[in-house]
Amino acid sequence: MDGGSGYRGRRGVAGERRLTASAVVNGIGSGMYIPFSLVFFHHVTGLSYAMVGAVLTVAGLGGMALLPFVGAAVDRHGARRVLMVFHAVRVAGFMAYPAVDSLGAFAAVALLTVTADRAYVGVQAVLVGEAAAGADRDRLQATLRAVGNAGLGAGTLLASLVVGLAGPGGYTYTAWANAASYAMAALLLRAVRPVREAAAEGAAGGGPGYRVVVRDRPFLVLTGANFFNALSYAALSVLFPLFVVHLGGPDALTGVAFAVNTALCAAAGTYVGHLVRRGGARRTRAAALGSLLFAAGFLVQLALTAARPESTGVLATALVAGVVVYTVGELVHSPAADMLAVSAAPAAVRGRYMAVYQLSWSLAKALAPALFTALLAVDGRVPWLFLTGTSLVAAGLLVAVERRLPADAVRIAGAPAAKPAEVAA
Repeated sequence: MDGGSGYRGRRGVAGERRLTASAVVNGIGSGMYIPFSLVFFHHVTGLSYAMVGAVLTVAGLGGMALLPFVGAAVDRHGARRVLMVFHAVRVAGFMAYPAVDSLGAFAAVALLTVTADRAYVGVQAVLVGEAAAGADRDRLQATLRAVGNAGLGAGTLLASLVVGLAGPGGYTYTAWANAASYAMAALLLRAVRPVREAAAEGAAGGGPGYRVVVRDRPFLVLTGANFFNALSYAALSVLFPLFVVHLGGPDALTGVAFAVNTALCAAAGTYVGHLVRRGGARRTRAAALGSLLFAAGFLVQLALTAARPESTGVLATALVAGVVVYTVGELVHSPAADMLAVSAAPAAVRGRYMAVYQLSWSLAKALAPALFTALLAVDGRVPWLFLTGTSLVAAGLLVAVERRLPADAVRIAGAPAAKPAEVAA
């Protein structure tokens, strides 16, 4: 079935094989351009790097503005249909990119595809909530994240191979391959049959809107905690490469760090999620533990900044050790935090709730480049001190809000209760 079949003892989720395969194919498509998006779009459209960067930034901000409409569409039509629309939008977008011959056309296509990319993760989480219940939600979310990372790595390698053989013109071939991958991902989703709760079905003609989300203070605290954790997620892609340069390390260390992170996420994601569920951890506590592991990983980098070893081998070993600790935090945090948000949201307005939750991710991604660059310019230790602090704040918020969240969102239904020794551990 999937990579975690040996660990679950599950009841089963209808259409899980197709949903898992769709996540793999989606990851392959995304992996073909996300790691080198500026270079990709420069070669595909012929626009300058500066112009491509400016358009993608504006498109990202525009995508944030469209998220509330995405949430309303999910509540009205269901997550599966909206995901299929996103795939169709990206099929059309990547088919159109090589034919784009003006700035306006590129901006229009980029706005639609970037919005689909940014909203995909949140809508997929809603689909998991519609297709599974209890411990199956966390297991399935961990599986989708693991196979998605595997697909991302495979897509990156495939694009590198194509460009290596065909030169810059290979980016056009990868654009067409992206379109084909998203079309296949959409077809695989057709076999998924989510079961929407009666309350959600009754809201199909319209719901209470975003007022109910704004008035749900515990959920807003949850979203605030996720914003701080989202900064931690952004650190690997934005701050780490700058930090390697700051320490005078070889550029190859950045690639090694990404490879270690991707490989661990793909190979160990399902198993780590299984260990968390077997331990009977509450979702809030598991997410808080992930935040603490983020802080531990950042403290390793802080110590490295203070020591500044001259040996490249020592530098590489310490950097990778910090990334490993950080990655374990990611594996513990991600499934628990995502399914905590999904399960805390009323079924009738789950799409709207997750749209608000997704804003915390988008805002962190938008702020991270300028924020981390400014902090690093002050001192090499400052960004790691800052991130350690935000991670600790996130952990505190998750534990503090636990009693105010729905009990069935905090505790995983069907998961074993923790034994005293496991709680102490």
